[in-house]
Amino acid sequence: MLETLEIIFIRDGAWLTILKGLWATVQISALSLLFGTLLGAIICSLRLSNFKPAELCAKIYVEIIRGSPVLMLLMLLFYGVFARTDFSPLTIAVITFSLHTAAYVAELLRSTFRTIDKGQVEAARTLGFSKWQAFRLIALPQIIFIAKPVYQSITINLIQWTSVVGYVSITDLTRVINNTAARTMQPMITIIGGIILYLALSNLVNVIFSWSNKKDLNGEAKTDERH
Repeated sequence: MLETLEIIFIRDGAWLTILKGLWATVQISALSLLFGTLLGAIICSLRLSNFKPAELCAKIYVEIIRGSPVLMLLMLLFYGVFARTDFSPLTIAVITFSLHTAAYVAELLRSTFRTIDKGQVEAARTLGFSKWQAFRLIALPQIIFIAKPVYQSITINLIQWTSVVGYVSITDLTRVINNTAARTMQPMITIIGGIILYLALSNLVNVIFSWSNKKDLNGEAKTDERH
């Protein structure tokens, strides 16, 4: 058994290839989460806008992206929209998953924003806060706190979604595992090893969010002690 594991995951630099695939998955996931969150915030602001054309465009965008399989979107951008550009497959993958993630983040932020008591913001405005200060100091912390559990799920789902990038010639973790299984003729053990690595990434995300939640709770406790 140990010899089989050594052949699959270590011999002939197999572990280096797996690490490269893992790194590609991490890169695509992290960059897509960053840009997707920023774009999602912009789309959310458009959906909450009183300017009806902007609201309608944002709503149509969200409906189309959320209703389309991410693999189809990836293939559309890779083989169609950016087919004649110099964009690397990894760049196109980041664009694809950023657009996809943005739709989910926009809806999350929009639904969360509507749960905030507007009276708190209005009270801050009467005390002399600017519109931006009232949002940043009153509404935004509550939005982040309420949205964090769902945002955590979006992050984990994003990592799983990236497993389709092998269709556009990106050697990510899934593609490396598939190639290794074919090379060693040990699909069961190899795929289980791949699943364990994806679980490790998901658990890392859970640890980061758990640490963030504890930090927020400690910050609130210190604030209460001062008062």
